[in-house]
Amino acid sequence: MKLARIARIGHAALTKDPHPPPCVLGAEDAFSSLRSSLPASFLLGTATASHQIEGGLDNDWTDWERGASREGEPHIKDRTVSGAACDSWNRIEEDIALMRRLGANAYRFSVEWSRLEPTEGAWNEEAADRYLAWALALRAAGIEPMVTLHHFTLPRWVATQGGWMKDRTIELLASFSRKVAKKLGSAVDLWCTINEPNVLATMSYVKGVFPPGLTDSRIAAQVQARMLKAHARMAEAIREADTTDADGDGRATQIGIAHHVRIFQPATRSPLDRLIAGFTDRFFNEAIASAPLTGRIELDIPGVIHIDEAVPGLLGSFDYMGINYYGRDHVRAELRDPSLSKQYVPADRPVSDLGWDIYPEGLYQVLKRYGALGLPVYVTENGIADKGGEVRPSFLRAHFEALVRAAREGVDVRGYFHWSLLDNFEWAEGYEPRFGLFRVDFDHPDKRRTPTPAVETFQEIARGLGLRPEPG
Repeated sequence: MKLARIARIGHAALTKDPHPPPCVLGAEDAFSSLRSSLPASFLLGTATASHQIEGGLDNDWTDWERGASREGEPHIKDRTVSGAACDSWNRIEEDIALMRRLGANAYRFSVEWSRLEPTEGAWNEEAADRYLAWALALRAAGIEPMVTLHHFTLPRWVATQGGWMKDRTIELLASFSRKVAKKLGSAVDLWCTINEPNVLATMSYVKGVFPPGLTDSRIAAQVQARMLKAHARMAEAIREADTTDADGDGRATQIGIAHHVRIFQPATRSPLDRLIAGFTDRFFNEAIASAPLTGRIELDIPGVIHIDEAVPGLLGSFDYMGINYYGRDHVRAELRDPSLSKQYVPADRPVSDLGWDIYPEGLYQVLKRYGALGLPVYVTENGIADKGGEVRPSFLRAHFEALVRAAREGVDVRGYFHWSLLDNFEWAEGYEPRFGLFRVDFDHPDKRRTPTPAVETFQEIARGLGLRPEPG
């Protein structure tokens, strides 16, 4: 059975810490062998999100950015607000030119619900027209659009009605998805319903660092279940509204979720650490992956909540599995914490500017694990906070090598989207972390973009796939 097989693979990832295998490509290859390892239709792109790059927004996050905790700590660590961000709402042509410079043939972006429906029932047709123009411009440039419908933010009017704590949000988001799919369907076939439902549930309702700032594991489980129900309704709505095959492959829609997957390594060999690491893996990683195969939501937090519910429309609702991968956490049992654990990175590990473990082997592990689902897989996000830009080239190379290794072993990997095209507003961390292939000068009136050293690495990969980066 597929679920048993991926559970075994997941258990192996929890209980082993293998040494990374030798590089499968090597510098001398300059990625020249990629065309024999990956499908001809492989998508190589970048990923962004509306709130992080567009600027000029007004939603639950813009309210959150101006607030502080009860202890007086600002919600945003560097005390910034998203504000104008990268001003990509007005500079999309410039950003498409950057994609062409990279040699990218795909771009994942999100549409902003608060911009399209600023008040309930009030549809902003001008904004919808602009998003359609983006998708058409991307296609004209030879770049496949992947559109995310919900990437963390809610319109203020939805949030004030209870947001993800209310069942009504499921139907509201399904209705929104139907409108977007009808508008953009002539140019878009690749749809991502929800970005990282497990991260939103954890950060908003366990750790309390995203709005609404709660620390209740029971509510977090209910919210994650609600988002899976929303996905099922959104997928149904998209298929009803988008009947146009934009890319000519015979399918009008391909629908999935961008699922954040982490490696959870037990801190010690103690039974309790191993038990808690396993529970963490099942809640954070497994529940979302198993849902489209079983048609059920199964979430369990020992001593807190157990959910086992069949959901109409959930079975078979994924056409692909999107994987967001950034690294690994070591897990030590901490039963007084809402998450039942302390997650950390050992002091001797290489880390990003945010202190995240740099662990390329983990991408190979998760691709093998979720490739066993029998669904095509896209790496919908992978990147590193690297303000100086010196680490990103080797990070990109090592992770892409891990992807190629998985593909050579039979995983149906269809694409890779690097996070991110641009430096951007990184949620509770503000503007301090830098994830962009292109650096953004946020103090410059034109939000000037300049290449980081990893642009050349990305171009090498593009050439290896037979793509043609344009001169900068």
